[in-house]
Amino acid sequence: MQQDSQDRNLPASERKLQRAVDDGQVTRSRDMLHLAVLGAGSLALLALAPALFARLKLDLSRQLSFDASTLAQSGSMLTRLQDMVGASLIACSVFALIVSVAVVLSGLAVGGWVSSLKPLMPDFSRLNPLSGLGRMFTKDKLADLGKMLAIVTTLSVVGGLYLYTTSHTIVALVMQPSRAAIVSMNEWLVTGMGLMLLIVLLVAVIDVPLQTFLHKSRLKMSHQEVKQEHKETDGNPHLKGRLRQRQRELSQSSSISAVPRADFVVMNPTHFAVAIRYDENSMRAPQVVSRGADLLALKIRDVARTHAIPVLQAPVLARALYAHAELEQDIPSSLFSAVAQVLAYVYRLRAAERGDGPMPEAPPVPEVPPELDPQGNTVLAAA
Repeated sequence: MQQDSQDRNLPASERKLQRAVDDGQVTRSRDMLHLAVLGAGSLALLALAPALFARLKLDLSRQLSFDASTLAQSGSMLTRLQDMVGASLIACSVFALIVSVAVVLSGLAVGGWVSSLKPLMPDFSRLNPLSGLGRMFTKDKLADLGKMLAIVTTLSVVGGLYLYTTSHTIVALVMQPSRAAIVSMNEWLVTGMGLMLLIVLLVAVIDVPLQTFLHKSRLKMSHQEVKQEHKETDGNPHLKGRLRQRQRELSQSSSISAVPRADFVVMNPTHFAVAIRYDENSMRAPQVVSRGADLLALKIRDVARTHAIPVLQAPVLARALYAHAELEQDIPSSLFSAVAQVLAYVYRLRAAERGDGPMPEAPPVPEVPPELDPQGNTVLAAA
């Protein structure tokens, strides 16, 4: 197990990354979450504070105003209290909604959307105190501890310097009118919050790519895992062999069943067999309806003879058609002339068999361009 973990130096495959996403294991950055909470909360406070303070000021002034009619109708005081509580609840709800949306968007920006429920499932192995103690001293936990200490130290230093440099301003507030003092205090707090958010932003900018790197490092694979995944992806070799055999059998059966529709068959003389069909009313050019090599070629020949289909020996043409023509497709235009010569001979042969003309002489030797003969190309390449 230890040797296998040390051998995990290969990047995770797309399949393993997708499995990790399905299990809810994606990149997450706590610092980005902290930035979203603090940043969205600060902006929400700055945006909502003026309206909220104005409403609270109005409600407090109404609560602290007493006259004869108020004392006579004591229920109005309860109504004012309900209005004040309702306004506060609405403000808190809006604040919570803004922060929640910011948290969700920060998670989507870092790790994307995860629809898996596996992280919510109970894991009783985590209740073991020994395994929990072991997880406390892992490299990731020690790295998180060091990072948090660095953040706390930086915030403490920056906060201390800010308090030290602005202490005279805070002390001078007691000498100012209350309204001006409140405005100055607000500016001081906003500036301090801005410095804190700037530090958190810098940390988040560093932490997001770091967490992405660590997440991919945890998902690295060993050579054995890669081989196993390839085996699972490609399937069982024995099953694949049987599947290919079945496909060959289906292909051969379809090729044999199409032979009776052919007009003639050309062979080479036993290695290749190609059946050609041409219907001038429905076809633009002759088509290959069946083809085969070796044993399949012999089967095509036997079926053709059984159905009285001419079988001609044209080795070069058979090789060229087998190599360059597709089933149920028009033959290449460069072979039109050669196939036409054979087709004309077949028409004269059938006419002679019906008694409509003399028996044709020996079968023609079709002229095939040398570059279309696979055997000719092999001989040229060897030369």
